[in-house]
Amino acid sequence: MKWRYGWGLLPALLFAGCGALQPVDPVSTTTPVVEENRADDAAKVLAYYAQVRQLTGQELAREQEGARRALAKTRSDTNRLRYALLLTLPGAPATEEPRAQELLEPVTRSNDAALRGLALMMVASLQEQRRLETSAQGLQQKLDALLTLERNMTREGSGTRKR
Repeated sequence: MKWRYGWGLLPALLFAGCGALQPVDPVSTTTPVVEENRADDAAKVLAYYAQVRQLTGQELAREQEGARRALAKTRSDTNRLRYALLLTLPGAPATEEPRAQELLEPVTRSNDAALRGLALMMVASLQEQRRLETSAQGLQQKLDALLTLERNMTREGSGTRKR
């Protein structure tokens, strides 16, 4: 009995839902263009990374200085990402991971999804690199301690044989 009345309401609910449909607002059609431009910014930063990876030390130093000046002139998310990339490149004259993370932090809080995602990826990579370096240092200390122990044992062993 309950279902008989429920089936009668179904067409009414469907027609009510159709009334909620509105014509497309012309302002909302500009949003994809803005999103596309932001995605282009991320693509440009990645292309820039591919380009600067091939630079020599002196060229990289000049590029780093140019990126620093561009950031000082215009504090845009794109300029932050470019300078942070240069600070973290292997072989860069001044590898400054903490400074790079400082530059990336505002971008990670940005509403720009494409650049924000790239910044989050860079921060995660820097954090993982720091964790691995710390782990490697700890392992090197353990290895050094074992080598010292082995040397001491070898000396003691050779000393007892001579007696």
